[in-house]
Formats: sequence, C-alpha cells, structure tokens
Amino acid sequence: MMRSLYSGVAGLKTHQTRMDVIGNNIANVNTVAFKSSSMTFSELMSQTTQKASGPNATTGTGGVNARQIGLGVKGGAININITGQGSAQSTGNPFDIMITGENFFVVNNGRENFFTRDGSFYVDGAGNLAMTSTGYNVMGWQVDEETMDIKQDTVSALRIMSEANMTYPPEATSKAYIAGILDQNDSDVTSASGKSINLNFYDALGYSYTAKFTFMQSDDPNTYSVELSSILDSAGNELELPDDVDLFGTPTYQEQEREVVFNSATYVWDATGKILSEKTTGNEVANVATIFNASTTPEDKQKGLDAIAAAYGFEGSTDEFLSLHIASNVTAGDTMSVEAALEALAGASPTFETTDANNNGVLDQTNDVFPSLASGGVNNERFTACGREYSGSTIYFNPNNGYFNGIGTNDPTSTTANLNLSLLSGNFSNIEIDFSTCSGFDNKGTSTIGATSGDADGIGSGRRLGDMIGVSVQNNGMIYASYDNGMTKLLGQIASASFANAAGLEKQGDNLYSATLNSGEFDGIGVDITANGGYMSTGQLEMSNVDLSAEFTEMITTQRGFQANSRIITVSDTMLEELTNLKR
Repeated sequence: MMRSLYSGVAGLKTHQTRMDVIGNNIANVNTVAFKSSSMTFSELMSQTTQKASGPNATTGTGGVNARQIGLGVKGGAININITGQGSAQSTGNPFDIMITGENFFVVNNGRENFFTRDGSFYVDGAGNLAMTSTGYNVMGWQVDEETMDIKQDTVSALRIMSEANMTYPPEATSKAYIAGILDQNDSDVTSASGKSINLNFYDALGYSYTAKFTFMQSDDPNTYSVELSSILDSAGNELELPDDVDLFGTPTYQEQEREVVFNSATYVWDATGKILSEKTTGNEVANVATIFNASTTPEDKQKGLDAIAAAYGFEGSTDEFLSLHIASNVTAGDTMSVEAALEALAGASPTFETTDANNNGVLDQTNDVFPSLASGGVNNERFTACGREYSGSTIYFNPNNGYFNGIGTNDPTSTTANLNLSLLSGNFSNIEIDFSTCSGFDNKGTSTIGATSGDADGIGSGRRLGDMIGVSVQNNGMIYASYDNGMTKLLGQIASASFANAAGLEKQGDNLYSATLNSGEFDGIGVDITANGGYMSTGQLEMSNVDLSAEFTEMITTQRGFQANSRIITVSDTMLEELTNLKR
C-alpha cells in the first residue's frame, strides 16, 4: 500500500518538473534564438519479490519470470533542441545577424568566452561590436596589416569603429588611359587650337587636379601631336609649370602648313621693319631690336612678343605663335622658328621675297629676315608656316585600318607615355598613360577620345581622403566598411564556434552557453561559418524554435498524467482508511 503512495508522489514530482520545462518553453516563445527543451521519463526502480528461474529438464517444468514491483518514475533527461533552426525575423538593422546552420557566435565578457545564437549586436562607445543585451564583445579575426587578408588566429574583440577605420587614406594617381576615336574630320581636331581632353588625377594628399591635353593633326591625317596644355587645381587655378623641364614628352617638330595673316587694320611696321605700332594712334607697341636686347627685362620682352603675336591673330597664344616654323627658300626642308626669325630680324636689315600674288613670304636665310614684313608694309601681309615646335609626344594610327600604331614612335608595341609630375614641387607621382585603345576611325566627324584615371581595371586611379559611410557584413562574417571616395576596406571577420555535441553546452542565462566536457572544448580560434555549409544573414534575427501547438499538446498530457498520479495517492489513502477501520 505504501509503495503505491510513493509511486504517486514520484509521478507528481516528475510531471511537475515536466510542466516546468513546458512553462519555460512557452515563456520564451519570443526570446531571440531560444532553443526549446523537452523531458523524457524513466522508471525509478523496481522491487524484486522473486527471481527468475529457468526451465528444469529433469522435472519437466518451465522457467518462471522474475516478479518485480515498480516503485515510481523519475526524469530521464531534459533534451534541448539546440540544432533546430528558428524562423527569421527581419529588423533592417545591419548589425542584427542570424546564423543559418549549427554554429555559434563567440562573445567575451573580458574574462572568458561564451557562445550564443543571439545575433542582436551594436557598436559600443569604444567602437567594438558587442551584444545589445549584455555588452559582451563579439569575437573574431583581425586583418593582417601586410597582406590585408584575414588572419585566422586566436579570436579577439572586433573594434570596427576605431579611429584608423573611420577614414580611408588618399593615394596619388599612378596610371591612366586615353581611349576612344580621334576622327580626322572632327572640326575640333582640324582647328588651330586642336582637340582638348581632361585627365582628372590626385596627388598623395588627396587633392584633385586636372591635366589638359591637346591633340593636333599634322599634315599626315594619321599622325597627331599630344601636348600637355596646362594643369589646373581643384579651384580652377592654373599651376605654374617650369620652363626648363618637359613634364610630358620632349620638344618635337610637327609638319603642319598654316597661313598666318598680319592684322594690317590695327598694326603697322615702320620704315625700318623693326618697330610695331598701333595704326590708329601711331604709338609704339614693340621694337623688335629692343625686345631681344640683353638689357631688356623678361617682363618687357614678354609684352613685346605678346604684341607681335596679337598682330598676327595669336592674342593670348604667344607661345603657339612663336613655336611656328617658316620654310627656307635656300634649302628644301630647312626651317626656322618664328622666335628665331624675330631674333634674326632684330640684328639685320629686313629684305623680303614674294612668291605669289598674295604676297606669301619665305625666309631668305642669306639675310636672316622675318618674312612678309615689307618695309613699311601695311597691306594684308602674310606668311605660310610649314610646321611648329611643341613639347609632347606623337600618336600614330595605321593608315590601312585606323588602329593605334604607337605613341612616341611609329611602333604598335609602344603603348604608354609618362606624365612626369614628380618634377613638380609637391606630392605628385608620375602617371603612366596607356594610349593603346585609341583609334583613328571615321565616326561621322565626332571624336569620342577621352582620358580616365587608373588602368582598365581601375588600379592606380588615385583617390581623395574618404570618410566612412557604411558598414556591411558578408555571409561569411567578413565586415567591410565603405567610404565616400568609392573605396571599401576589410575590417575583420566574425568567428564562429562549432561543437561535436552542441546539446552538451550548458546554459548560462542571457542567451549564453558555455562549453562542457560533453560538448567538446573550444580551441580559442573557431571556424569560418561557411566551412560546414552555414552562413550569416544581416538585418535578421533568429526567432525561438518553440512550437506552441506541440507545447500545448504536451501540457495536456502532462496535466492528465499529474491528475492520474494524484488519484493514485487518493485511492491509496482510501484503502489505508478502510484498513484502519477494520478495528472499531
């Protein structure tokens, strides 16, 4: 009689424990990444009243089973469904991360590592990635400063918002390419000023500049000069370039026949052919002999040359005017620059020879005179320039197919030219410019040629200083920062832990687990989550894997079991009462 009483008590206690487990599951139905538990029963023990006996061949009797009376129930095990994946809940927060798979995040409280599936993270005041609930640091792997790749070593706190990560350093442009079509029928290409393109680049401090290049066609439609016209800073101010160095190419002569006409309506030469004066006022503007006098200051010399250039229609383009060459009538192909001819004129009596009805003059090297300036002449004086000097390079196209055929030399294997900015004072780097994708095709009179910093893959394009504008976490846990200069930077990787028996982990509260002897030890390094097929999803959290329908069903069976065990006690008590009532 007493055995049934204690069996009933054991049943009550065990079912109450089971109810505790069910209640805990239901209470945590909305807990992030909570893993539900279930309880199994096992019999407590049995009292053997008779041992089992085997069959007796002598007497011919069979064996008898043992007679055992059970003495109740006990909790067999409480199992956690730790590998059951919870549903995804979208949050839109980039630092909310859900693990798909059987791995765990590794977090640390400053003394020891814990493991969790709760991926609700934030960035704390020190810039560390941490749990929102406990503030424990999320652990991962750092970036190797030499290789800029992840170094899988002992896990450490991921300080993604450090001062060093808030900006991306600037870099000087080191490569560029000029590509597109240079159409020989383009009005810009055939004009006196040529076709201009801009190349934007950066110095080592991240300041932006613009290099202006000019393409001019020679008398050969498949050959063009390429010149560095100017360099502008970000405010549009032109840099002062040194006269004694060649930043791009070398001094080169280009055959280019051009007619240059004297502005007789405004200017006039005097009777000696040396003084240029304004026709309307008669005021002297420039005396050729004085311009090239050793005692003349550079400023006065430049003013005089500017006046002469303006008289021939080159106002504001004195250097271009002085670079023109004039053909000699003495030796075929012999030329002299305008500046050299002016200098010769400064020390010689001018004499002129006229070759046609339009008074096109040629240089008589015997007398070293400047052409087309008849003594006191004022009537539409002109000369024909046969070419010009420029500092730059020459680009060639194949006359048969229009493809690029070399830069600097007529050889298709010569594809690059250097912009030697290191010759300037400042933080500039030389830029290697690739011309190999240029072409001289017919494009209906429209040129598409243009310059781009960096090579075809964008390498060497340079950049300004970049401020961090966002952080993203990849599905393998790698954390990247993006910057407003277009760059991205690897900041670290979230490590994960994997256990041979994850159900053997011990709950520590706050959605945390710790390793036990039966779960397997954590090696301190962890694993890449993608190594065993798992991955991380950002902007999502893992919900509880509690199944309410199953829990309520278990609650019903637990309640009935509890009721049945209470009846055992009630009936046993009644039977004991009857027993005591035998004696009145």
